[in-house]
Amino acid sequence: MKKALFLITVLFSVQMFSQAIYEDERYVPETDPLVLKNLEQWQGKKFGLLMHWGTYSQWGIVESWSICPEDYGWCERKKGSNPGNYTEYVKEYEGLKKTFNPTKFDPSKWAKAAKAAGMKYMVFTTKHHDGFTMFDSKYTDYKVTDKECPFSTNPKADILKEVFTAFRNENISTGAYFSKPDWHNENYWDPYFPPFDRNVNYDPSLYPEKWQKYVDFTHNQILEILTNYGKVDILWLDGGWVKKRDLQNIKENYAEKFAENESKNGFIKHRVVDQDPKMDELVIKARQKQPGLIVVDRAVHGKNQNYLTPENRVPEKTLPYPWESCITSGGGWSYTPDAKYLTGRQGIHMLIDVVAKGGNLLLNIAPSPEGEWQQDAYDLLTAYGDWMKVNSTAIYDTKPIAPYKEDNICMTQNKAGNVFLFYLAKEGENTIPSEIVVKSINPAKGTKITLLGSKKQLQWTKFAEGFKVTIPESLRNNLPCKEAWTLKIEAIKR
Repeated sequence: MKKALFLITVLFSVQMFSQAIYEDERYVPETDPLVLKNLEQWQGKKFGLLMHWGTYSQWGIVESWSICPEDYGWCERKKGSNPGNYTEYVKEYEGLKKTFNPTKFDPSKWAKAAKAAGMKYMVFTTKHHDGFTMFDSKYTDYKVTDKECPFSTNPKADILKEVFTAFRNENISTGAYFSKPDWHNENYWDPYFPPFDRNVNYDPSLYPEKWQKYVDFTHNQILEILTNYGKVDILWLDGGWVKKRDLQNIKENYAEKFAENESKNGFIKHRVVDQDPKMDELVIKARQKQPGLIVVDRAVHGKNQNYLTPENRVPEKTLPYPWESCITSGGGWSYTPDAKYLTGRQGIHMLIDVVAKGGNLLLNIAPSPEGEWQQDAYDLLTAYGDWMKVNSTAIYDTKPIAPYKEDNICMTQNKAGNVFLFYLAKEGENTIPSEIVVKSINPAKGTKITLLGSKKQLQWTKFAEGFKVTIPESLRNNLPCKEAWTLKIEAIKR
């Protein structure tokens, strides 16, 4: 009987998983006119900066995750004096607040580097899952401005304020990353119960008053940010498992977890818990504070996810809704000593690939415990900046055009009807070929084709399908940029 029941569960799970793999294709369009306007403007920005920073940077670990009692190799407890004792480890981890003192913190330097790279918006971690707030919240003492934190006496102690101010001074839009789960808060992980996994460690339906206290706390902290820290363009919420559940999505979530872990004897890493943060109510209150606010309730399908956020991957094709690939530039999401960063070529090609498919690239850079970026991060942004000085008109405010990519050539178009073809340098290639053949695009008769960064009109030959453009030797020997070169076609046949 047990074997039969297990088999039924397996078959049901596999069936549900086959339906759930298309989850990312579900999108509920926004209806607020001001949000829609802001969302369209955001889609035109194309390139943003994400920063994960907290006390965990002192240990160079994967953000908060080591205090979560789940059996994943990437969040093993390896730091501290007694990583084999969970209780002692958590105490030592939370004690990092008493040594966090990033005296080299200079957000204006970050903002200038981001602007020079062509970044148009940023998202900063106001609070990760561990609950440590990088702003002056009156609802907790587990924060950077608490007297037990040595940085609290620094004039720049309210880190969020300093970061937002610095980036706004460079005309870069601001976004607030905020974790819906808070593993430090007694109404999420009640100290009476042991934490089981990433979820709330009690059943909210059995303790509704306790859960309501947590919901109020969460709403209050978010509204603090939206009230006390100036204009916020994006509310970027993490911890997608904290959401209202119904029977159907519990089944779907279980199926996903089953498929994910079936190679490990079906061991489920974390439970599915109905933990409703009352996001509909929050968003109404949030937009009363910040009209037109873009809200990204990550991985929670519904009207409060204004755009989707594929994580550390670029989709294989265009997607029929607003989206943003959030990707690490080097190491992990948080500070990694001796991190290996993307090369300029890798980073530039990634941006082009994302934009050609209609998305935005949100590139993560993690500050050090002292409040600095690693030099390789600056070098990467310099490479972006040098390239964007020449090619940004083919990136900003553009849309995809079919077939989006032909071999190593990506494509975008702008509202004026111009089409841009990005020739991505191949392995070992440091210059553009003397002839480029494109079969999927047909320039209009007599149209002008140029290489961005050069005013020289290029000769081209029409084929039955497509065309060939010739790049003169003089231009090939004096190219305006590296890694990828952009042909601008004034008009094509429609």
